[in-house]
Amino acid sequence: MSLIHAQELEKSFGERTLFSDIAFDVFEQDHVGLVGVNGCGKTTLMRMIAGQEPHDGRGQLSVSKSANVAILDQSPIWKQGLTLYEAVLEASGKWIDIERDLHAIADAIESEGASDTLIRKQADLQERYQRDGGLTYRARTRSTLLGLGFSEEELARPIAVMSGGQMRKAALAKILMSDADLLLLDEPTNHLDIASLEWLESYLSSFRGAFLIISHDRYFLDKVCGRIFEMESGSLKQYSGNYSQSMEKKMDEREFAMRKYKNTLREIKRIEGIIEQQRRWNQARNYVTIASKEKQIERIKSTLVKPEDEPQAIHFHLKADALTANEVIVCKDLSKRFGTREIFRNLNLMIRRDEKVCLLGANGCGKTTLLKILTNQVETDAGSYKLGSNVHVGYYEQGSVRSTDPRTILEYLNAAFPRFDTKQIRNLLGSFLFRGDDVFKRVCDLSGGEFARIQLLKLMLNGSNVLFLDEPTNHLDIPSCEALEDALGEYGGTMLIVTHDRYLANRIADRIIIMDEDGMRAFEGDWDAYKEFLAESTAPKEKETTTVKNDYLLAKERKSAVVKAKSALKRAEERVHTEEEILKSLEIKACDPEIACNFEAAKSVYEELGTQRLLVETCYADWEQAEIDLLALAEEEDD
Repeated sequence: MSLIHAQELEKSFGERTLFSDIAFDVFEQDHVGLVGVNGCGKTTLMRMIAGQEPHDGRGQLSVSKSANVAILDQSPIWKQGLTLYEAVLEASGKWIDIERDLHAIADAIESEGASDTLIRKQADLQERYQRDGGLTYRARTRSTLLGLGFSEEELARPIAVMSGGQMRKAALAKILMSDADLLLLDEPTNHLDIASLEWLESYLSSFRGAFLIISHDRYFLDKVCGRIFEMESGSLKQYSGNYSQSMEKKMDEREFAMRKYKNTLREIKRIEGIIEQQRRWNQARNYVTIASKEKQIERIKSTLVKPEDEPQAIHFHLKADALTANEVIVCKDLSKRFGTREIFRNLNLMIRRDEKVCLLGANGCGKTTLLKILTNQVETDAGSYKLGSNVHVGYYEQGSVRSTDPRTILEYLNAAFPRFDTKQIRNLLGSFLFRGDDVFKRVCDLSGGEFARIQLLKLMLNGSNVLFLDEPTNHLDIPSCEALEDALGEYGGTMLIVTHDRYLANRIADRIIIMDEDGMRAFEGDWDAYKEFLAESTAPKEKETTTVKNDYLLAKERKSAVVKAKSALKRAEERVHTEEEILKSLEIKACDPEIACNFEAAKSVYEELGTQRLLVETCYADWEQAEIDLLALAEEEDD
């Protein structure tokens, strides 16, 4: 059953068209991620679905009347005088109402006597209350708040005194407790630390209803989504699978479309060559051929569609100055408290030259404070730290996403980097998607994402050999995150990155440091390797069983294993040769001009080619593994 149906949907603001001719369906238990660059209309589309924004033109947008819809509000409004727990508990109003009714019935029975009508009503309400979850809604509310990172003490604090980030987390908790079967979630991972992210992933993965989620967190999208909607160039494309799978399919489709486009252009050029040759022969029957070929070209051109260019993304290169120190950062027994609250105590850390370290931990554990100490913005209470010789630090500050600077972007950067002239600055700004009159925007009027791009440009121009990055992918859309990761991957210096972005940690980190109340724990490798290590170290150990075999049986088993390994190697080698021949024949078939100009035939052949290439790669992997297995058995015999 379709919960959301959209057809020929469009939306414009003034002369700017956000999107047009959009069509999609969201079904029961559909877990959908909505992605696209900042400003492409994702939030607008979600507000239209929620009935908070009208659509334009003749398009249709319908939401099932049977669907209980809940949307995550960017700026929630709370009743005065409520604690955090009480405010979120309001989402379970139907259970509170039933409890009130049950109390009223109990009072009526006590005062008026137990009539059949009251007893039946009481029994019906109690059955519904127990069957549908009334006994557990308070416990579920509490566990949801704790899962999203609130402490027991915070549950009793007034909601009115909490920060904007805390209120947004509370709004998310309220949505999750609303018993809605269609959730509309706009950036639900904002303000969540790793533990809270993993809790939310687990919750949404097992959610029995449907949801549509806007997110730039690719790791999160991979974990919870079974379909991806991508808004690009004013249209919406749909892909099955999680984010990574969807982007692989998108690349394959784009590659296929571009190959088909180029083949069609070659076919047109070939036919034009025939026409030119016919004209040189200058005979009557040649003009009949020319007319036929010209019509053929017109037919081909009428179906010729050039693939859309990829959306513009920032592109930049970080270059590190020379660094002579081997020990870049050394911290010994660092301690810091603010008032009565101890942030961390006896913290020790060493980062060496060229290391790329990602620092992860719960919100409030002191990650940002550590960076501020290392950049001399905050004094330590105890312990010592030092930076190596010739260290030039570039600092991307998380709190820098809000600025009150009244200067234009151009004035701001001209003052910061006087060695560059205005033309050079404008060219650099163009690489960061500030073009034309964009350079005259005031810095204080920039969005979080826009100012984040300005800070990244400053990092590029500084030429630092050590980078301290505090949540660098916050406020960036996915293409900008990928551009940043590419630049960091090529960067030749040392990095200490505070992040909750596990996708970034997987691409960049060669060491993970977890910061918690017990101090720091380091792990060599990326985030997935760290999680795999944790899973293995906490898994129950199987009981080891030992069997005693005599030498004759062992020798016999080894000989049999060698024979099987040799046979497997031979079969693998023969399979590679067979599948390679099939691949060659398909490649020859794909070059056939008749197939190249026939869309359906070309599509079928290229799909076969893709499948066959994967099969050949698998056969080579099997062949290599068979050789390794045989070599290992041979070495055992030598021993």
